Amino acid sequence: MSRATTLQSERAYRIEPEPQYTPQIGTLAEMMNYARLTTLQAVEGLTTEQLDTVPEGFGNSIGMLLAHIAAVDRMYHHVALLGRPFEEASEAIRGGLSMGKNGTPPPTGQSLENLLAELEASRAATLEAFATKDDGWLASRLPASGWDDMNQHWAWFHVMEDEVSHRGQIRILRKHVTPKKKE
Repeated sequence: MSRATTLQSERAYRIEPEPQYTPQIGTLAEMMNYARLTTLQAVEGLTTEQLDTVPEGFGNSIGMLLAHIAAVDRMYHHVALLGRPFEEASEAIRGGLSMGKNGTPPPTGQSLENLLAELEASRAATLEAFATKDDGWLASRLPASGWDDMNQHWAWFHVMEDEVSHRGQIRILRKHVTPKKKE
C-alpha cells in the first residue's frame, strides 16, 4: 500500500487539529497535510520523462509545478516565519516561484523521488516552526517589510490554496503525459 493511500485511510473526511499545535494552527496544519496528500496522489508513479514534459499548449511541466509548490512553502517560511525580506531568499527559492514560458527554466531530469523529498523537506520545516507558535501568532501580521498587510493565517492559507490550484493543473497535465489506458 502506498504512503498516499495509507494516509488517506487514517483520517479520511475529517479535519481535526494536529495535537502538537494550538487549535487554529493545528487545523491549518491538518488542511495543509490533506492538500499535500492529494498532491502526492496526483503524481504517484510518474516517470522523470513524464515529470519533464510540457505538453503542447501548456507552459509548465508537472516537475516544474512540484518544484514551485516547494518553493512557495520555502518562500513563505523565509518571509513569514523568519521575517526576512523576499530579496534575501536564495536564488533557488526565488527561481522556483516563476513559471511558464517566461519563467525560470524548469528543473529537468529530477526523479519523482527527488521532487517529493524537497516537498517533504520544505513542509517539514514549516510544520516544525508551526509547533513553536500559537494562535495569537497566526493572527499577527507578517514581520517582513512589504508583506505586513497580510497576517500569518492568510499567508499560510495562501500556501495551501496555491498548492491546491497547481494540483488541479497537475491532474490536467497528467492526462496529457501518461499513456492512454486501453479499454
